[in-house]
Amino acid sequence: MSYSIGQVAEKTGLSTYTLRYYEKEGLLPFVQKNASGLRVYNEDDINWLSMIECLKATGMPIKEIRQYIELYKEGDSSLSKRLELFRKRKETVAQEIEKLQKILGKVEFKIRLYEKAVEAGSLEAVSQTEEIQQLRDELFGDPNYFPEAEGKKSV
Repeated sequence: MSYSIGQVAEKTGLSTYTLRYYEKEGLLPFVQKNASGLRVYNEDDINWLSMIECLKATGMPIKEIRQYIELYKEGDSSLSKRLELFRKRKETVAQEIEKLQKILGKVEFKIRLYEKAVEAGSLEAVSQTEEIQQLRDELFGDPNYFPEAEGKKSV
């Protein structure tokens, strides 16, 4: 099945501007043009777009995505290079997940803190409980960290 640029934009959620930009940057080297010069996309092109968006979501720059596509075009001779590229991406993503897990832990701590404060009617009353102090120490590492309880600017 073939798709126009507008149909691909609708199907992928990407703008036609983005699709043209990707093509200009060499990220869609397989897109064909019809006799009138209009782009004609197929399912493989849509799959490439999905991979491009995935790699972008990992923080990979356009330049490196283009390098991956060039490696792909080289065929089997570049398999080990492509494998290494994805191993590096995996490490980058794993580090980002670890960072986000720490952030999530702090957000969950604040939720628990404020839920208990709402129940008790006072932040100061719950900030001194053993449960909250233990969680605070685990997440923030500083036993003196508690600006809300000290009347400092809320963090």
